Amino acid sequence: MKTKHYVAVAAFATLAMASCTGQQNATNTSGIDLANMDTTVSAGADFFRYACGGWNDAHPLTAEYSRFGTFDELAENNQKQLRELIEGLAAQQNEAGTTAQKVGDLYNLAMDSVALNEQGVTPVKPMLDKIAALTDKAQIIPTSIELLRTQGVGTYFSCYVYADPKNSSLNIFQMSQGGINLGEKSYYLDTDSVTENIRNEYKKYIGKLFTLAGFSEAEAQQKVADVMEIETAIAKVSKTATERRDPEANYHKMSYEELKKQIKGIDWDAYMKALGIQAPAELNVEQIEPIQEVGKLIASLPLSKHVSYLQYNLLDAAASCLSDDFVAARFDFYGKVMSGRQVNQPRWKRAVNTVNGVLGELVGQMYVEKYFPAAAKERMVQLVKNLQVALGERIDAQEWMSDSTKMRAHEKLDAFHVKVGYPDKWKDYSKLEIKNDSYWANICRASEWSYDDMMSRLGKPVDKDEWLMTPQTVNAYYNPSTNEICFPAAILQPPFFNMNADDAANYGAIGVVIGHEMTHGFDDQGRQFDKDGNLKDWWAEGDAERFQERTQVMVDFFNNIEVLPGLHANGQLTLGENIADHGGLNIAYLAYQNATKDAPLEVKDGFTPDQRFFIAYATLWAGNIRDEQIRVYTKIDPHSLGEWRVNGALPHINAWYDAFQITPEDPLYIAPEKRVNIW
Repeated sequence: MKTKHYVAVAAFATLAMASCTGQQNATNTSGIDLANMDTTVSAGADFFRYACGGWNDAHPLTAEYSRFGTFDELAENNQKQLRELIEGLAAQQNEAGTTAQKVGDLYNLAMDSVALNEQGVTPVKPMLDKIAALTDKAQIIPTSIELLRTQGVGTYFSCYVYADPKNSSLNIFQMSQGGINLGEKSYYLDTDSVTENIRNEYKKYIGKLFTLAGFSEAEAQQKVADVMEIETAIAKVSKTATERRDPEANYHKMSYEELKKQIKGIDWDAYMKALGIQAPAELNVEQIEPIQEVGKLIASLPLSKHVSYLQYNLLDAAASCLSDDFVAARFDFYGKVMSGRQVNQPRWKRAVNTVNGVLGELVGQMYVEKYFPAAAKERMVQLVKNLQVALGERIDAQEWMSDSTKMRAHEKLDAFHVKVGYPDKWKDYSKLEIKNDSYWANICRASEWSYDDMMSRLGKPVDKDEWLMTPQTVNAYYNPSTNEICFPAAILQPPFFNMNADDAANYGAIGVVIGHEMTHGFDDQGRQFDKDGNLKDWWAEGDAERFQERTQVMVDFFNNIEVLPGLHANGQLTLGENIADHGGLNIAYLAYQNATKDAPLEVKDGFTPDQRFFIAYATLWAGNIRDEQIRVYTKIDPHSLGEWRVNGALPHINAWYDAFQITPEDPLYIAPEKRVNIW
């Protein structure tokens, strides 16, 4: 299910799942675990090490991980809890069509290594043969859509149904670039030794899949060349991850007739028919050039090359659901080469992840019932309100912003749709059948169910109560199209949220998370959407230019960070998340001051309340990471690396200097006039 389209939301971190255990009544502890720290290091020299050194030393990377931090630790706890829930259902006889049957049977199929190894490539053989039997280029697009609809396999470009960026109340048909399985164009085009090695290993992986599927070595090598030719051609005209961050530049609404005129070489009538929909009167094409290139490739390349490309996309998508040799081949490339991992996750973890991915809200219901305390939601709702007040005060304090823009900013802030814990209405999985045939067959049925669910929304009003994360996900997000902030149940636990801790730690941790997501509504992307979620310029003349002057300071600062020898951070790619961290810290600190002004907190465990605020924030980013994963994240991830969400963010926060008596002699010190000052 590699091609499910996820709406572009601003998440707090790269996705992780974790558990949420019940808390006792608040006892006002410090919220700080001294064992996590390394106070032999000066706070002003390396605050990441100062706050997180003990945790990092106690959690060295194991062979299974390319990155292991607080998010991953919680994910491990969560997997164990979900395993207990799921295996309890998998061990019993369940009535057909029930939640227990669907969850239990899918897990058992994923765990049955004997059956999977006996089946080998058999589950995908009929579709491989069908692709091989193509006789006319007119069959390419319908076949690619059949792969998408019935198997969840994406190919040349993607399509989805979601809110029109400029008419956020209506779901419309949209298309975006795709077709390159390495995800980012630079992997196909850069000529440095590291990237060239990745490309060579990628070719070996493609060839391995074809030989495992029964093709001769000569056939496999020809197919490798075919796949690379198509993917490289698409990559050359694709937009980078940084370019895709500009909402206006990636919005091209047009009529169906305009689509036919602008993008030739694709039979759009056949495309829509294969999708099973009426041709829409209007649609949005995010990136035009890569889809134009697909039309050219269909016209210019022989059918045999497209057959290779379609077959490879099927094998790549299905590999993790087939026999162990396919699983190993996929892990050897994506796990070892790309991320530096040494061993794959044990089978039970992969099976839990599949059930969680396919039946997310069914699992979520069980999870919330057992692990989510109602008191956590109540306290969280109050924290959100306090942060909204603080952000309003921060907006009023900005001298660079005009009164009219401030007024509209307040309107947007007041219109935030806040979601905490879990949905009021759960997804209906009644039409999704889980059968005891093959693991891949069930993944296909789940993909088709998901596709039909998405397409059923075409032309209908946007459901603003729908959740884009499951309750068991440790993360949070802001969605500009619905102007919503969402905090799933699983993030409401230590070190993010501690019912036993006082306000200093909680505002420094979950308070910053809340402020972070709120700030996304006003970062370089979010500020382009109005209170109703429409892509619309609501800023008074001159304000945008003054905003951009300030954000450029942040871009330049992060561009100068060397994350590995010769490799620098991408300040433009990470700008939105860096703005959100900056705003989140400022807003949460003000909210914490407001909350404690009438009853100041005491020094605890040797740290002042202000110090504990910043230590709690830094603790969220404790973790170790392999060089390979650093390279991947630097190319594709809009979030800065954990170390720099501490050492890169805090030196721009004035209150941090006061809390730890940071002076110009300290390595992290930045002169006041050079600090970022936004929100």
